[in-house]
Amino acid sequence: MEHAVSTEPETTEKAGPGTPDTPETPGGETAPGTSPANDTGASAAEGGGEARAQDQAADASETQAGEETGPGGGGTRSQGESGFGGGGAQAQDHTADAGETQAGDETGPGGGEGSGGDGKDTGGAEGGDGGTGAAGADRGTGDAGGATGADGGTDGSGGAEGGGAQLSEAEAELAAQRAERERIERRKAEKKGPIESGAKLSGKAADLLAAIRAVEGGEQPAATAFAEPAPVPRRPAPEPVHHPRPTPAPAAVAPGAPAPETVEAVRPVLAEGGAPEALASQVAAALGEGADTALREDPWQLLRIGGVRPDQADGFARALLGAGCGPDDERRGRAVTVWLLEQAALAGHTALELSTLSTALGRQGVPDPDAAVQSTLAEAEALAFQDALEESAAAAPQEAAEEGDEEERPVRVLVGLERYALAEESLADGLARLVNSLSKEAEEAWREAAGAVSDDAALAGAAELVREVAGHGLVLHTGGEAARAEPAALLDAARAAGLRAFAVCHTLDGSRRLAALPGPDGAERGVGTVTGLLSGTEGPGRDADGALELDLLIVLDAPQLDVESAAMLVESLPDGARLVLSGDPAVLWSAGPGRVFADLLAARACPQFASRVPDPGPIGELVSGIGIGELNQVAAPGKEIVIVPVRDAGEAVHRTVQLVADSVPRAIGVPADQTVVITPGHGGAAGTRALNAALKERLNPGPGRFGGFDPGDRIAYTPASGRTVPGVVVRADADGLHLTCAEAPVVVPRERVEGTVRHGWALTAHQAVGTRWPAAVVVLPGDAAQALSRPWVYTAFGRAERHLSVVHGVEQALPKAVAEALAKPRTTRLQTLLRTQVTA
Repeated sequence: MEHAVSTEPETTEKAGPGTPDTPETPGGETAPGTSPANDTGASAAEGGGEARAQDQAADASETQAGEETGPGGGGTRSQGESGFGGGGAQAQDHTADAGETQAGDETGPGGGEGSGGDGKDTGGAEGGDGGTGAAGADRGTGDAGGATGADGGTDGSGGAEGGGAQLSEAEAELAAQRAERERIERRKAEKKGPIESGAKLSGKAADLLAAIRAVEGGEQPAATAFAEPAPVPRRPAPEPVHHPRPTPAPAAVAPGAPAPETVEAVRPVLAEGGAPEALASQVAAALGEGADTALREDPWQLLRIGGVRPDQADGFARALLGAGCGPDDERRGRAVTVWLLEQAALAGHTALELSTLSTALGRQGVPDPDAAVQSTLAEAEALAFQDALEESAAAAPQEAAEEGDEEERPVRVLVGLERYALAEESLADGLARLVNSLSKEAEEAWREAAGAVSDDAALAGAAELVREVAGHGLVLHTGGEAARAEPAALLDAARAAGLRAFAVCHTLDGSRRLAALPGPDGAERGVGTVTGLLSGTEGPGRDADGALELDLLIVLDAPQLDVESAAMLVESLPDGARLVLSGDPAVLWSAGPGRVFADLLAARACPQFASRVPDPGPIGELVSGIGIGELNQVAAPGKEIVIVPVRDAGEAVHRTVQLVADSVPRAIGVPADQTVVITPGHGGAAGTRALNAALKERLNPGPGRFGGFDPGDRIAYTPASGRTVPGVVVRADADGLHLTCAEAPVVVPRERVEGTVRHGWALTAHQAVGTRWPAAVVVLPGDAAQALSRPWVYTAFGRAERHLSVVHGVEQALPKAVAEALAKPRTTRLQTLLRTQVTA
């Protein structure tokens, strides 16, 4: 199938004034909201070119710049009967940025348009470089002359040199396998009997045992069973806590690949229906064993694959079922209902009102929406809820109650996917448990903690926060970047008083900034990430019941908690523990479904402590004003804030490259590798794809030997939906793409590179939230004006520590967005659930 390719125009005209190092740039008053007054010259989109193949399908939750997809807004049909005009990569990029919008807009139920894709084959690394190409990469298939990989996913050119490298690695691996098997045989002989599977083993040990038996029984080749020797698990000591260096969750924690025979069985079904065979692995993973039969019996199950649209699934079903398929098919109604709920979750909703869902189904061509919903509920593919609405009157008339006249309370009917509905209910139950099970055993320790900071005038707010936490199981703390010193002081005081306390942040950068605040050494402070705590690689141990051995957990960056991660955290806390959720309520909400922090603030089910510590400097003053809807003129004598007016997207790309590569390093002293570029979306002439292509061409040109990457490329690695880790490419070999993320090595298997790694000079605000850089260049092209909102601008501008450049092409749309464009509402149930269980 043909692939669509877009190119960017190039010009050679010089850029106009406005860079940080030019005398024309005013050094006093800067007003980001003012219109550009000078003609800045024509544009030049350096290095525009083609977008990477990993970005060829739009993220499932993204919409094009300036578009807002309402309920039921379907996409346009692609070429071909099945609608897969963009080749097989429709869903490859689905998990990279779930929850983000293409240009800052959130996708409502009904999804947005899925793009057919740019169609560029990522290829593979050359065999001589040990890259991610197919040559010699498959374990156990190389010989001295060079080998050809058999997976067919990428094409690489190998040679004798590359084959030799693979051979030595294979020999080393086989030797390790032989040693491992000998050790196991000795252990079995000592115990005089086999270990009963599952009797006393769990986790990696059980997996290792299963792999060994598969090899010994001839069910699985040794090379695949021992593709990567499992490291010896280390259980962190409960007290004192010695924290390892924070590292992103390794790729190995991802769900295991489906059985090869299942994948192969799915391929002919996909081909028969006109769908790309590249989707076989995803279909097998989603539908499990017997996926081929399930897909043939219900072709609309293809909608379970991220990035597939209803019109594409309809074409696939027609090819398989012929005249036996139609818009009134019950299977189609159920599949589209679930798909709409998934799209709503990507936009942040944990459920949809029944009326909204029915309207969206009608727009997708479902003739009887009510029947489709009922069928979905009957098959337990979704759940329905009746949540009581708030009464308009303060209280019902007492007389009516005495007479026994029971009036029906107004309710709203919601429909949601089970995983999010149960997570939200579990979260509400857990929060109520913490509020109602406050332990008095540690009262003396908490009084000691409060006294430790009460005499310090600079930490008066922290002392007040400690007193609030001492008397309550759940406390909310709000404030900006500077206010993080207060929960840090709370953490230090609690640990000094002998309490088991730990703090977690959304990102590695956030945890490092917290550990670097004045106080104890970072290693002794007790700081980690949410992911690290939940995975067990950071933080304290767990007791016999599986609860964290903690008296206090502080969660910073709380607005980034979705309902599932929040529920896991709360469920992990023991009775009597205290929980502090701290964050800036003005930033973008979580990438995943829910708005946990905002719902808790609105529910007023626990004490709320608002910090009075302002963020310092011109950038802090500017961002603070944006938080209350004001885009003020701010004095920036040191060129902390610079406005660079542009006329179009091409000029925006040109000026951005100029700023990052030349102006900011020379005038501000911040090198290019410490400057981040933030833009509203991935697509468009000035989206992350176009900007990253231009920045790579200028800063690290290369052929993209390793699946489109070269050593030294800045990347954005997304190990899990909604979590992005900046890093740098080191090399590639048969194991995959080697990265350095926050000074920690990470290896991404080559089959996951396309879906989890992007170039990372330019990011979206959702990708950048939780991390700060010495300098930030925020790009606001004219075509992204409708995508701007107050939370987006607040988040983007707040990523800069020392210098902020705004490439400004939206004129008066910026102050209008700051003043009027609030966060889009999300349908959630947490407030209602909390009101029935917790009394403030």
